[in-house]
Amino acid sequence: MTEVLEFDDAGLDTWSDEETFEVLRERLVEYAQATNDPIAAHLDGDVASPVFAIVPVFESLLVPAVDVMPVELIPRVVHGEQDFHFHRPIRPGDKLVSRGKMTGYEGLENGTRATILLECRTEDGELVNEQYVTTFVRGFNAGKKIGVLSPSHKFDPALREGAPIAKIVQHFDEDQTFRYAPAAGDPMPIHLDEEVARDAGLPGIIGHGLCTMAFASWGVLTEVGGSDVNRLRRFAVRFSKMVIPGDDLETRIWRVGTENGVTTYAFETARGDDFVITDGLAEIAD
Repeated sequence: MTEVLEFDDAGLDTWSDEETFEVLRERLVEYAQATNDPIAAHLDGDVASPVFAIVPVFESLLVPAVDVMPVELIPRVVHGEQDFHFHRPIRPGDKLVSRGKMTGYEGLENGTRATILLECRTEDGELVNEQYVTTFVRGFNAGKKIGVLSPSHKFDPALREGAPIAKIVQHFDEDQTFRYAPAAGDPMPIHLDEEVARDAGLPGIIGHGLCTMAFASWGVLTEVGGSDVNRLRRFAVRFSKMVIPGDDLETRIWRVGTENGVTTYAFETARGDDFVITDGLAEIAD
């Protein structure tokens, strides 16, 4: 008899145990260097680059998934979208506490997308950031929609009728994944071992999606944010296609509008004719 796999709805909206993380200046420097970040404050470790925010919460990410998803499906899970909501930047010396929970999922013909909410605070309770992680379970339809999914950050195709206000060209180095993995604490072998990657059906070693997102973040900050991470309020992307070491990337940015002293920008990151990041959204305080 074939076992029927089902999501366990009892695990929804249940916070995981708290994880702690002490922020060292050296770790901030290592992360900035591993993502080719040119912003001086990041390279000096005075303040964390935006996507470093995933590092303190990384241990809180898996537990909500296994609380709801059958463990047999975990190997099919890919990172679909990432949406950071910043209350303040991370700084050296911070002692951070994080937790996570799955808030909802939706079965689709080709798989199931699910949202995990991560929360990061200081040990004194100050909210530092919230993160919505959209995972996608390939080839498994959970058969229903339940709970709350991540907030929308869709790119308006009409923006392409006008020229972007900025473009930045970046190069993904041949050794990028080997530098990023220890800096981020993400040692998945598809990013480090050619044979493992090919056995998984990939063309070879692929880049970490969050490393590509980090490239886009400093590109946006340098072009339209005055290289000041303190102004960044939200940064969201959809991971569209894999990046291969050696790739040349171009991030294109459009201004959407300003409201209540915050300007919204839409962006995409391409490798030639292929988009590796879509539905990019940045909110930057004026």
